[in-house]
Amino acid sequence: MTTRIPVTVLGATGVVGQRFVRRLANHPLFRVEHLAASERSAGKRYRDACAWRLDGEPYGGLGDQVMAEGTPEFALSPVIFSALDTGPAKDLEPAFARAGAMVFSNAAAYRMSPEVPLLVPEVNADHLGLLDVQRHHHGWSGGIITNANCTSTVLVMALAPLHQAFGVEAVMMTSMQAISGAGYPGVASLDILGNVIPFIRNEEPKVEEETPKMLGHFTGKEVELAPMLVSALCHRVPVIEGHTEAVSVKLKGNPSLEAVRDAWLAWRPEPQRLKLFSAPPIPIHVHTLEDRPQVRRDVERDEGMSVHVGRLRACPILGVKFALLGHNTERGAAGGSILNAELAHAKGYLR
Repeated sequence: MTTRIPVTVLGATGVVGQRFVRRLANHPLFRVEHLAASERSAGKRYRDACAWRLDGEPYGGLGDQVMAEGTPEFALSPVIFSALDTGPAKDLEPAFARAGAMVFSNAAAYRMSPEVPLLVPEVNADHLGLLDVQRHHHGWSGGIITNANCTSTVLVMALAPLHQAFGVEAVMMTSMQAISGAGYPGVASLDILGNVIPFIRNEEPKVEEETPKMLGHFTGKEVELAPMLVSALCHRVPVIEGHTEAVSVKLKGNPSLEAVRDAWLAWRPEPQRLKLFSAPPIPIHVHTLEDRPQVRRDVERDEGMSVHVGRLRACPILGVKFALLGHNTERGAAGGSILNAELAHAKGYLR
């Protein structure tokens, strides 16, 4: 493309906002037009408003860019990537959608709204059709698309090919979640070092509610929730990046372990067929070594955009169990939102 689409990053000074900036700095489809955050950052250079926390070129090469106030009056672009907290997102994201922008949100504010796509492109690309329902309902020319909770995103990536091939009836998932999921500065070192914390506020309900929506059937007017039971137990562990999940699943027809493995290996969903820029060539890496996947060895593969399964074996209660790993702040946050926008562009929703 000779002309890239202008975009705004809301919440650009936070760690997820920084990941948006780093990924967008050399993106072939998008260019950063506005960096925005709170009023106290407006008018400052990005390098003066932001304490850069990531590897690579500081500030994504945009350190001298002057920050805008994060409202449609000052920071409107055709595409908005929102790294806002849930509170500010409730008011600001609809304001940008009313102004004609396509908002790709990492916030939880509208994930379970019936007319808002809760999107993982490999899993439910057809849910983009909810945008037509949303625009008709609100009279918007823009719209809101959300990505899921990071734990849910990793889970549905592994479940989607199984649900497609066999049908998922029940899931029991126990997570071991990285401290980066708590933001910066996150969990105090004296609380997390040498420790496991068996509580992450609102995390378990999010996984249990979001998973059936993402695996649900789009009728053309609404998403019918997938008829499955999901139980989640979520823990914070002293790992920097990467959520590990121990998953047991009940599948219709009690397929063999070989059939389950073949379903993962054969899965080539729409982003891979379209060769979207941020889509990993292989969405699920199936490990055969008995001690994989591991965070330190696997989570950064494909720039954090693929997921990893291993230790596939029989479960005496539900039928099948396996280990699962995914990158919470790339696949489950900034990278996931950018891939959502690439899919929307490929489907004609971005002007």
